[in-house]
Formats: sequence, structure tokens, C-alpha cells
Amino acid sequence: MTGEGVRLGVEAARALARTGCCEFGPGLTDAEFARIEHEHSFEFADDHRAFLATALPLNGPHLEEEGVIRTRDPWPQWRGGDPDDLRLRLSRPVDGVLFDVQHNVVWHHSWGKRPADPDLALEIARVQLARVPRMIPVYAHRCLPGGRGTFGHPVLSIWQTDIIYYGMDLAEYVHQEFGGPGLDRTDERWQPRGTVPFWLDFF
Repeated sequence: MTGEGVRLGVEAARALARTGCCEFGPGLTDAEFARIEHEHSFEFADDHRAFLATALPLNGPHLEEEGVIRTRDPWPQWRGGDPDDLRLRLSRPVDGVLFDVQHNVVWHHSWGKRPADPDLALEIARVQLARVPRMIPVYAHRCLPGGRGTFGHPVLSIWQTDIIYYGMDLAEYVHQEFGGPGLDRTDERWQPRGTVPFWLDFF
């Protein structure tokens, strides 16, 4: 892993610890990373990996949406978690786009003309989405792209095709989600820029 990616991930983990929002377990080991990445067919970005290697968040405040408080832990349980739950979390970004293709007439310009047959449209979208960068959950539906040797991507909040920036990078995201030192979004310096093909087209 690159030194800058490690620095950014460690900085994010330390910033999260200072907020007092969560409990932590020991960071993931190289063997655990290898198992997770093999079982789920992705690689963590360097900063995300360093974040989870420093200390593993175990729980935290549960997000409230539309008056309903989630009872499930918003942190992915990479160590000892339910494999089906992890698969669900990993598939959620793509599944959300497919939902909007099927129910909300969403269609990406790179897929060509949308077929009139809704089943064919859904199948084309499914094939195309198998090729887009994999988004890895950080917390609830906040995600970073995967990819060994990469770091510094903005954290995205992905809910179907309602996609917004939630941090200029992983360390700055901690401020946005949990408080602590960082830029307010009204600050002119808060200017996240999309770096991930396909996903940045929804802003």
C-alpha cells in the first residue's frame, strides 16, 4: 500500500476514535483482509484498508430515515459478520440502480437507447452494471470505491440513484458524519470532485 493511503486511513480512524461515537475491536489482520477480499471478490482501497487495520468499528449511532431507526449495525461487520448481510451491503449500490431502472425509468446514457421492453431494459442494465467500479460500504450506505493502490476518493452516499458527496476523502468524511474538526459544507474549500466512472454521472 502507498504511504499516503495508509496515512489517510490512520488519520480517519484516529479522528473517529476522538468523536467517542463507537466501540472498536482490534484492526483487521492481513489474513482477514485476504479472506474477505477473496470471499467477496473485491479489494479495499488503501485508505479504507488502513482505516480498518488500525481499529475495527463495532457499533455506532443508528441512522434514522423517514422516522424509522435502523436496528441493524450500520458498520459492516467484516470480522465474524453474517456473510449474507455483507453480500447484501456490497450489492446494494448496484441493486439500487436496478430498482430505479425498473421502477423509476432511470437509464444511463452510455447504455444506448432504452428498449421499450422493460424486462430487456433491466437485463441490459444488469449486464452494464457488472462492469462499473465496485463500491464498498464504509458505514450504512456511505461508500468508497474498491481498488488496491488507490486512495483519497470522496465518500459517496448512495441510495438508489440519489447519490451525493459525503466527504472529500475518508478522513474528512468522519467529520461530516460524526463531527469533530473539519470543513463545513458551506466553506468554499469544501469542493469534493467525482473520481469514479459511472457513479459520478448521477450528481
